[in-house]
Amino acid sequence: MSAVASACWGAVLVGGRSSRMGRDKALVEVDGIAMARRVATVLQDAGCVSVVAVGPAHLASGLAVLADEHPGAGPLGAILTALHAAEPSAVVVAACDLAWLDTLSVMALFDAATANGEVDVVVGRTDRIEPLCALWLPTATASLQAAFDAGERSVRRALLAVRCAEVTLDAAALRNVNSPGDLPE
Repeated sequence: MSAVASACWGAVLVGGRSSRMGRDKALVEVDGIAMARRVATVLQDAGCVSVVAVGPAHLASGLAVLADEHPGAGPLGAILTALHAAEPSAVVVAACDLAWLDTLSVMALFDAATANGEVDVVVGRTDRIEPLCALWLPTATASLQAAFDAGERSVRRALLAVRCAEVTLDAAALRNVNSPGDLPE
């Protein structure tokens, strides 16, 4: 296990509106397990020492809850919430709708952080980046907070304020569930 992984937190983002799904995605079951719980299990299996749900308690699927410091402000606020709570540890942040995220993908984020040295965040990617599957180091906090305080709410644009590395992951692991049609039959 890498030094980054040995003290890393995991944060499952559960606070989205789920408008395309028509119900709370965090609680939608895939293979009999709520998506938030599936993602949390992967983070635990990859070695995260503490895994929390960031968002409303009723969406946490039994996980420890970290109340979002910026409710309604989108995932960037939730990422900041996780970084503040985990300080001085790094945090793997994953959206609850990444129902097929796997341990090897999370471990690849750890490996890339170790290999790249001077980075603030390692973001998973397929043909495009997936900023809600990323390993955030504590060095990112000040720059992210400054961007957020200046009104930024887009995680993709906030990445421009930090030293970012990307790691290519299996497209199946980063497939997210946005609508009922994305669920297996």
